[in-house]
Amino acid sequence: MRPPRSRKGVWDLPATDAALKRANAMHSYPAPALKLVEEMARAAAADPARAVSFQGAPGCNSHRAALDYDPDCLPLPCFSFEDALEAVKEGRADRAIIPIENSQHGRVADIHFLLPESGLHIVGEYFLPISYAVMALGEGPFAAAYSHPQALGQTRGYLRARGIVPMAYADTAGAAAFVKEQGDARACAISPRIAAELYGLKIIAENVEDAHDNTTRFVVLAKRPRDPATIEGPAMTTFVFEVKNIPAALYKALGGFATNGVNMTKLESYQKGASFAATAFYADIVGAPGDPRVDRAMEELAFHCKDLRMLGTYPQERVRP
Repeated sequence: MRPPRSRKGVWDLPATDAALKRANAMHSYPAPALKLVEEMARAAAADPARAVSFQGAPGCNSHRAALDYDPDCLPLPCFSFEDALEAVKEGRADRAIIPIENSQHGRVADIHFLLPESGLHIVGEYFLPISYAVMALGEGPFAAAYSHPQALGQTRGYLRARGIVPMAYADTAGAAAFVKEQGDARACAISPRIAAELYGLKIIAENVEDAHDNTTRFVVLAKRPRDPATIEGPAMTTFVFEVKNIPAALYKALGGFATNGVNMTKLESYQKGASFAATAFYADIVGAPGDPRVDRAMEELAFHCKDLRMLGTYPQERVRP
């Protein structure tokens, strides 16, 4: 079995040559997926105000999330997260829907770096129950299973018990298309059930995720932020910050949320650059600017920070305490 296609050359193109980059990325899809990708891209181009970009091939979980979140949207497949965000920045899509964390496998790699740099704003969230199937051309036994690293992590127990080697691929549905393209009966894919229907594979087993309450949280991004005053009901606010390099800076920066009774539901750190000297933090809180408690807490946070960027305020899709 040869490895998945490389995107070698895509990132060597001039940054201004966006159309050529997109064309090159399009042909990084396996042939069985490419026809569907081209059809969906044409539909989105005809009505970009309805288009929602996502990372992956048709049939992946992000495709499902886009249709669940907005059944009237025109899903626009993109090969990478960067491509999906770029589609919104360029006006080829009105919104992007991006997975940010999974209940079983944690945060999605690179997203914490990509979102602040994208210039886009979080305007919504969506929680998608995740269920995976094993699909292949033959009945097995299988030497290797292809899928996105998140899906491989979420089915680790199933694969280990059967001695199947996990092989990382760009996305779950693309892995199914890749298995179809390769024509190797010893290979299988871990993907949503719909991918087997799209790419003509047999379902070998269903519900193979290690935890059956497996859920992925997606965020919806747009060019313009949502006005907090227009949100009815509970809201979430997401931001990134970097505290000053002094003792107890993080403790002091977060104190305002406790003293003002603002619930912080997520706080994650990530390194900025290769020096390991600058740590940034990604945070979610319950509430919105305009609420005096939130405003006081954010003012205190800003006092102890050397960088603070708001990523968006949006309605809660799932209520937090």
